[in-house]
Order: sequence, then C-alpha cells, then structure tokens
Amino acid sequence: MLYQFWIAYLTIARREVLRFTRIWVQTIFPPVMMVALYFIIFGNLIGQRIGEMDGMNYIDFLMPGLVMMSIITNSYTNVVSSFYGAKYSGHIEEMQVAPVPNIVILLGFVTGGMARGICVGVAVTLVSLLFTEFHMHNPLIVLLVALLTSCLFSLAGLINAIFANSFDDITIIPTFVLTPLTYLGGIFYSIKLLPEFWQTASLGNPILYMVNSFRYGFRGSSDIDLSTALLVIVLFIIALFTVSLTLLSRGTGIRQ
Repeated sequence: MLYQFWIAYLTIARREVLRFTRIWVQTIFPPVMMVALYFIIFGNLIGQRIGEMDGMNYIDFLMPGLVMMSIITNSYTNVVSSFYGAKYSGHIEEMQVAPVPNIVILLGFVTGGMARGICVGVAVTLVSLLFTEFHMHNPLIVLLVALLTSCLFSLAGLINAIFANSFDDITIIPTFVLTPLTYLGGIFYSIKLLPEFWQTASLGNPILYMVNSFRYGFRGSSDIDLSTALLVIVLFIIALFTVSLTLLSRGTGIRQ
C-alpha cells in the first residue's frame, strides 16, 4: 500500500514539475529577467547613491531579498494556477475518487511548487553573480530557509486555489496581499531605518522573518533573531498544512 502511495505521489509531483519546465520561457525566464532589472536599477544605479545598508554595500544587501522574492512568488504562482486548473478541468475529483489519501495529493502539488520556486531561486542567484560577489555565510541556513519558504507559499497557493471560483480569483491574493507584504518585508531596506512604531508593526509581516533569515544565510546579518525567524516559518507551515489538508478532506471548493 505504501508503495502505491509513493507511486501516486511521484506521478503527481512529476506532472507538476514537467508542467512548468516544458514552458520554461514563460515560467522561469521572465522572473529572472525581472530580477536582473531590479539589480540594474536598484542595485547599480540607485544603490550607488544609497551607499551602505546594514553595514554592507546596498547591492549585497539587496541580493538575498530578491532571491527570496523570486522563491515566494513562483512557489505560490505554480500551485495556485495548477490546482485551480485541476479544479476547472475536473481531474482533481478523479484524484480524490482514486484510492489515494488527500495528503499524497497535497504533497504532490506542494512538491511541484517548491521545485519551481527553488529552480527560479537558483537561476536568480546565478544572475546575481553578474552584479555582486557571491558568498554564503551559512549554506545550510540558505538551503533550509529556501525549502521552508517555498513549502509555505506552495501551501498558501493551494489554499487560494481551493477557494477560487474563477481565474480572476487566483490573482486577488497575490495582487492585494502577497505583493504588499513582500515589498514591506525588508527586501529593499532594513527595518532599523523605520520609526519604532513601524518596526514593531513590521514584526507582524511573516515575510520579514523569511527575508532576514535568508539574508543571514548569505551575509551573516539579520534584523531578526535567527531562531525566532525559523520558528515563525515552521509554525506557519504547520498551520497552513493543517488547513490545506482539512479543506481537501472536506472537499471545500471541489465538491459543490
């Protein structure tokens, strides 16, 4: 039985990976080009006027945040579009009718989202070599945070897809929630520059913990205690995983 579940998981995960790799010109190339423009405009042009940020050159400060932004956006986008497409075509119902646990279906879609997020993250990291010196303070922290973050936002994308009733609905959360939180998550600035009230308010933004723990892995500098940041990320993953599995088990948004 476990072997059958493993085959089912690999089949779903393989389908999800092939889905975005076959159209890499649309799924991987555009975010890499966009981040390259961020490096040129904010890193080279504006960064020279800013000088240092948190004790390092601004472009060095910016680099981990841009990589993390790419991981977040692409992990989320892959799952929300793929799962909603499965709902729209009706084959998600066929998966649930088959003798496959919902957790296997969930893990298959999440794996696809994580794969795309990590692929784009690696591509963006390679592009950053054109603009800044590459070094890692702690490679294990970099890998761990990248995997945890891609998992978290893959789960978030699945929840969005479950409640979406149209293709327009899958763009609402990324536009009005995810994008503002990302831009206010410490990618372009250190929260130490903010007034005390806004520093405290920023602590309610979960993306702040991901960006800072990722920056610590690259540069050894963070506005947030590393253990606290990792704990927050793990707690969010547990919460979203529980919600996702519960919604799948109830057939929310699927069995109308």
